[in-house]
Amino acid sequence: MKILLELAYCGSAYHGWQVQGDALTVQKILQDACEQLFGYRPPVTGCSRTDSGVHAKQFFCTAEGVFSVPVDRIPAALNTLLPEDVSVLDAREVSLDFHARYSCTGKEYFYDICISRYRDPLTVGRAWQYCRPLDVKRMNQAAQYLCGKHDFASFCAAGSSVIDTVRTVSALTAEQAGDHILVRISADGFLYNMVRIIVGTLVEVGRGAMPPEQAERILYAADRSKAGPTAPACGLYLNRVFYS
Repeated sequence: MKILLELAYCGSAYHGWQVQGDALTVQKILQDACEQLFGYRPPVTGCSRTDSGVHAKQFFCTAEGVFSVPVDRIPAALNTLLPEDVSVLDAREVSLDFHARYSCTGKEYFYDICISRYRDPLTVGRAWQYCRPLDVKRMNQAAQYLCGKHDFASFCAAGSSVIDTVRTVSALTAEQAGDHILVRISADGFLYNMVRIIVGTLVEVGRGAMPPEQAERILYAADRSKAGPTAPACGLYLNRVFYS
């Protein structure tokens, strides 16, 4: 049997999703909980490889095996074994050919920037404490150049082994709510650090260090050095995952 688990987690204490030796990761503690519950360690495959410190409001993974607990009771059972910063929200049976990552048709992330004059102690570790004003209108003007199907090589971490850097961004917006700016981005797929580099570039535009139209020139340069800095991981959230 293959089951699809829906999770949510605060990534502050973890070295991302993927198992990495002795490092504490979300995948590792989930497999630890599964081993306690089922008596063996089932293989678990995630929909994405979130980085250290990145959070998820919705994350999916599959687990395969023979399960001694009814599927509808698995979330509650696992949650008694998981730490408070990780929760299983749902479980359902899926076909054996379903793949958490490759069956995914798109994802939506949002990035939280705190622009309060002073850091917000309630969002430390969960937002970028930028603490300076940003021009949201300029950020949105720049964002429009990045919507559509493009080569996003300029917005991929240097040294990445990915060959195909073409992705389709269906939506990219910046919205201010009080002392926070939320950058939302949806796409059919994302390159390594793509969202964080896009956010870093929009912040450069928002603070007046580059004009909005510079985003288009960066895009067509296909050169990571032309884009803005990589925003900190703490403000990034995987918000929604889409399956057909």
